Amino acid sequence: MTTQAPVEPPVRRTKQQRRAAHIAEHASGGLWTIIGKIAMLGIVDAIAIYALIVLIGYEQWGVAALISAVTIIVNWIYFSRGKLPAKYLAPGVIFLLLFQVFVLGYTGYIAFTNQGTGHSLNKDQAVSSIMATSLERVEGSASYDVTVVENGGGELGLLVTDPEGDTWVGTTESGLQEAPNAQMENGKAVALDGWRSLKFAEVASRSDELNAVSVPLSDDPNDGALRSSDGSKGYLYTSPLTYDPVTGSITDADGVVFSDNGAGSFVAPDGSELSTGWVTTVGFDNFIRAVTDQRLMQPLMYVTAWTFAFAILSVATTFFLGLFLAIVFNDMRMKGRKIYRSLMILPYAVPSFLSALVWAGMMNQSFGFINEVLFGGADIPWLTDPWLAKVSILIVNLWLGFPYMFLVCMGALQSIPEDALEAAKMDGAKPWAIFRLIKLPLLLVSVAPLLIASFAFNFNNFNVIYMLTNGGPRDTAAPIPVGFTDILISMVYKVAFTGQTRDYGLASAYSILIFVIVAVISIIAFRRTKSLEELN
Repeated sequence: MTTQAPVEPPVRRTKQQRRAAHIAEHASGGLWTIIGKIAMLGIVDAIAIYALIVLIGYEQWGVAALISAVTIIVNWIYFSRGKLPAKYLAPGVIFLLLFQVFVLGYTGYIAFTNQGTGHSLNKDQAVSSIMATSLERVEGSASYDVTVVENGGGELGLLVTDPEGDTWVGTTESGLQEAPNAQMENGKAVALDGWRSLKFAEVASRSDELNAVSVPLSDDPNDGALRSSDGSKGYLYTSPLTYDPVTGSITDADGVVFSDNGAGSFVAPDGSELSTGWVTTVGFDNFIRAVTDQRLMQPLMYVTAWTFAFAILSVATTFFLGLFLAIVFNDMRMKGRKIYRSLMILPYAVPSFLSALVWAGMMNQSFGFINEVLFGGADIPWLTDPWLAKVSILIVNLWLGFPYMFLVCMGALQSIPEDALEAAKMDGAKPWAIFRLIKLPLLLVSVAPLLIASFAFNFNNFNVIYMLTNGGPRDTAAPIPVGFTDILISMVYKVAFTGQTRDYGLASAYSILIFVIVAVISIIAFRRTKSLEELN
């Protein structure tokens, strides 16, 4: 006698499971879904192709290869059936890579180069720029009939007819190229497909742009270039400098040889160098210069000291003021607490940059509200004296930051168990003892990570510095554009983007050092407080 195995009843899916399965089944199908995918991916692919064209033009092969790979992966994910998690995760991962990982990686790359004013091109472009800026008209050279034309990108060029009747076209960037299909009129090329010929009035109105047009005759910069001042006749210009591609050096008219110094510049034996250089890797030179150059050390030291003081004092003052107000307005006996609480968060509701601008006007030495009204016309240099400017920044940042601490401390105080407080009162503990031994330790368990985050934020609080004092007053003795209220991040901004010489490599090195400092302090602080273990 045999026994039959019991048949298991079919598993019944819930409504939510059936709905999830339906979404997963149709996420990759359907006519309108496919049309929407094609439209969105078409936009993404168009942007990627445009980026590739630009990157290839600048010979950024690594970034171009990365964008190509990402574009192919995105198309594969969204044109495949299934892969629902990847379809939701892909946009977030791409934005993370683009705006975080790529930015950090590119900053790190720039930190190991000499990129900055005078060093923003590759070597070939630098040679062409040096030769182009020293061009002189060749006396007795033949004249060329020219027509000023414009390409699709709005760049001016010259449509040239040489003395033999051959036609050429080119721009400063592309150089001279043959144009056999040009339309001729009285033996002169006047139009060419793909180019728009400018009328006389347009040429006259854009004379400054025309004077900057210098069309190289060939890839050899020693051959010179064609230029036109009136838009009808062109002449040959050559440089008194001579470039030797074999030795990689430039010789001027006096026979002085400017050689490649290995650091992106052409340098003569007497130490003088040509103004235009090129981007090259310099290893750790920027980091070494940032911490050893005596000219940079003095401003770096007091800017670093002020950055730490500003961050610590900002966190301390905003926390204790916010805590004090939270304790006051957490008292059940106070009437109208909701109204007062609403008023306390008003500074937090106004954008910080706008508040900083208002405070800058109020602290104006000549006609500010504080001097004119509160101090009866006093002449107090709130923003122009080095020490008063620091005090002013701390006051303004206290105004901007205490509402946040007030809200945090208010929530933390309300989460403290009342039983512990009542037991302390029953044991005869005084209010100060209750606060010091019970409230504050329990408060710090939840607030300590936020204090660390606030320190990191204020360490890089660019807005209040820039909007209130712009880092001033200026330290005229410093070799870089830095002021007495600059913090590290605003100093980095000035090194990179202000002044006559901009040093992106040095600024990137400073940025990495700031990142390391904040990361180390945060790690140490978290381990000291053990707040993460408490929160987990």
